[in-house]
Order: sequence, then C-alpha cells, then structure tokens
Amino acid sequence: MDELIERITAAVGIDAEVAQQAVGMILGFLKEEGPEDQVASMMGALPGAEDLINAAAGGGGGGLLGGAMAALGGGGVMGLGQKLMSAGLGMGEIGGVAKETVAFAKEKAGDEAIDAIVESIPGLGQFI
Repeated sequence: MDELIERITAAVGIDAEVAQQAVGMILGFLKEEGPEDQVASMMGALPGAEDLINAAAGGGGGGLLGGAMAALGGGGVMGLGQKLMSAGLGMGEIGGVAKETVAFAKEKAGDEAIDAIVESIPGLGQFI
C-alpha cells in the first residue's frame, strides 16, 4: 500500500497521512458496499488494505453528526464524500485519490473485479 500512498501524494499533492486516511475510507466503503466475491478478490490483492481501513475507521469522521447524516440518507457515495471532505480534502483531491486508488486496485486485482465493484454501487462510476 506504500506504493499507492506515494502515487497519491505525488499526483494529488496531499501528505501521506491524509492519503492513508482517504484510501482507508475509500477501501472501507468499497468493502462495505460492493459484492462480496469481488471485494474478497480485491482485498486479497491489496496487502495492507485492511490496516488502512481499520485506521480510517478509528480516525473518526463520523461521530454523532455522521451518524445523524447516515440516518437521514447521507450514506452511500455522498456519505463517503462528506467523510473525505471532513478529513480536509477538496472535491478535486477526492477525485484524484479515488482515481488513483481504483487504478491501483485494477493493477493488483484486475479490471473485472474492480469494475464489478464500481458498477454495483449507485453513483460511484461518475467519480472514478
């Protein structure tokens, strides 16, 4: 995962800590929302992904307000965007991190598995 973090810091211009948190949030979202078989394939191809997911989940971003937003329909792709903005990322940076993360996952797990995950999540394709 260090290779992905380095790519993101170079391409997007954010520091490594923010990149790790953002990647953890994105991968956690894909893991939670995507089809189980393809997600398992992706996770198996990305050693260290689970650690980033766990670190991002422990890093907050949700809290009471996040829970309330989720209850009001603020989940899904929009909820993920809100969490990423709460981590200090702008829309351009979110797009850059998402594109680099998906490209990296495709390199490691293959286009078919990652495309199936992206296509299964409503609204995600427009951000990738």
